[in-house]
Amino acid sequence: MNPLPTRRLSRRSFLKSAAALSATAAAPLTLTRAASAPSAGRNELGRELASDVLIIGGSLGGVAAALAVARMGRKVVLTEETNWIGGQATTQAIPLDEHPWSERYGRTRSYADFRAGVRAYYRRHYPLTAAARADPFLNPGAGWVSKLCFEPRVGLAVLHELLAPHLSAGRVTVLPRHRPVAVAMQGDRVRAVTVLDEESNVQRTLTAPYVLDATELGDLLELGGIESVIGAESQAETGEPLAVKGPAQPHEQMVFTHVFALDHFPGEEHVIEMPRDYDFWLNARSHRGDFPKFTLPDLFGVKHDHLRRPVKPGAYTASTWNFRRMLCRENFAPGAFPSDVTVAIWPINEYHLGVLCGVSPEERRKHLASARQLSLSTIYWLQTAAPNPATGKPGYPGLRPRGDFLGTNDGLAQAPYIRESRRIKAEFTVLEQHFRTDLPGNEHGPVLYPDSVGLSGYRVDIHKATAPGQPSITEVMHGKHWLQQIPLGALIPVRVENLLPACKNLGVTHVTNGAFRVHPTEWNIGESAGALAAFCLERRLSPRQVRNTPAHLADFQRELQRQGVELQWLRMDTSRSYYSHHNLELKDADTFYFGEAWRL
Repeated sequence: MNPLPTRRLSRRSFLKSAAALSATAAAPLTLTRAASAPSAGRNELGRELASDVLIIGGSLGGVAAALAVARMGRKVVLTEETNWIGGQATTQAIPLDEHPWSERYGRTRSYADFRAGVRAYYRRHYPLTAAARADPFLNPGAGWVSKLCFEPRVGLAVLHELLAPHLSAGRVTVLPRHRPVAVAMQGDRVRAVTVLDEESNVQRTLTAPYVLDATELGDLLELGGIESVIGAESQAETGEPLAVKGPAQPHEQMVFTHVFALDHFPGEEHVIEMPRDYDFWLNARSHRGDFPKFTLPDLFGVKHDHLRRPVKPGAYTASTWNFRRMLCRENFAPGAFPSDVTVAIWPINEYHLGVLCGVSPEERRKHLASARQLSLSTIYWLQTAAPNPATGKPGYPGLRPRGDFLGTNDGLAQAPYIRESRRIKAEFTVLEQHFRTDLPGNEHGPVLYPDSVGLSGYRVDIHKATAPGQPSITEVMHGKHWLQQIPLGALIPVRVENLLPACKNLGVTHVTNGAFRVHPTEWNIGESAGALAAFCLERRLSPRQVRNTPAHLADFQRELQRQGVELQWLRMDTSRSYYSHHNLELKDADTFYFGEAWRL
């Protein structure tokens, strides 16, 4: 591990009619092959494609990287395994997990443009109430996990809007349903990446001077035998107080979740067919303590009918239902929407029986299928067996899966929500002690990285199994970490010269990944990696030269700032999520109101 720098600073199958709705509603927003490659129809797309920069993975970071490369005049090919680009904001259906200052600072200009674009899309196309339309901080879902909860299809549409001029100019080519299957290395360089077109079963060879791994699991690192880390490091390796004692534990990885969407019609019947593995999950124990897996204390809130009226004018009670709600009907004209729509990213559907990194393809497929069964079983349990105080009977049969919101037929997201990836062994690794508030020398602020290429401000939030009766790491360490920067050294592999991480696969640890895995940070990582690749092409430099030559580093940092990437925090504070900000400072859930969660 690297030495510390010395400078310091003071997220029944749906009705046939809904499936039809999915086909009509999602199709206009899905990037077609013609739109992806304007110069080539589907049958004309070659077996070999070359570009200036190749980005494997259409994650949120991958899209940000593509935008950065295209802004700097370079051509980029962007591949994606699913039908949609956007990763955790779209295919995984996760409302924005952000720090509480995201409206004003601590994010890049292009990420702010994405957020503004989401609000503008609703104002242009949706029948908002007058109050919601006038609210500059419009929160369409009125969720309280974030200041901006929205439908995945809207996020997808805005990403397409941002990419549109570059697609038309031929600077960006997007290949959906393409999965990486091989990486060809030539010494310390990636020579080519082979991808499989899942629709045609055709393999294509993609080449570029620079290759960015923007996959959710760090796939290129594994395929190319590139030095990397999985799971939890030991204290002996990192010196981190929260690292595991004894040997490293590669299979100690954060749980993943297959998200689903629901609306609710009390008195109606929308119960799905009993899932294959329902009995197994019904009898399973929770990974968070010695109690049943299927435990959901407060679905709709004890003081509030979530569909009918607020507790008092302009306020509502926080509940599991509205935590990550992505459509709040009270934000729209009366009768426009018959129900709210929420997404389930709860402990009840966190998958904890296996991991996805460092296992065989067969085992990975087994766990992915099992996680889907868990989420389908969760829906069935909610519909048939969950305690319902409103009726005194078991279940909420009026809960309806909304796969049309997610581009699927069964109510589940297109891909699981991945919290932890394979990570590069980097020139510089971000450690917990760099920004832990209660360690000697950190009294007035964290380590300040001279090679900063962006910011992260989220708390260390680690989702994994805990011992019965023990609090989670997140609970224990709440408020004990400073805001963070993203060092350029964390984007540079120790050996390979032309591969850069552009998702959650940068040089962080199992612990610090808990702060660097969220939407704005991933966007910043991808944007800075894309800009670095384009900068290196322009200057005929290597990333290592940029970092280790003061004049080149200064020039690159000026270029990032010119593009709207913030390198330093305006003021120092403890890192936190938006929700934790509510917990720490508001105390009263009734201060929320329809349209937004809270203004900082």
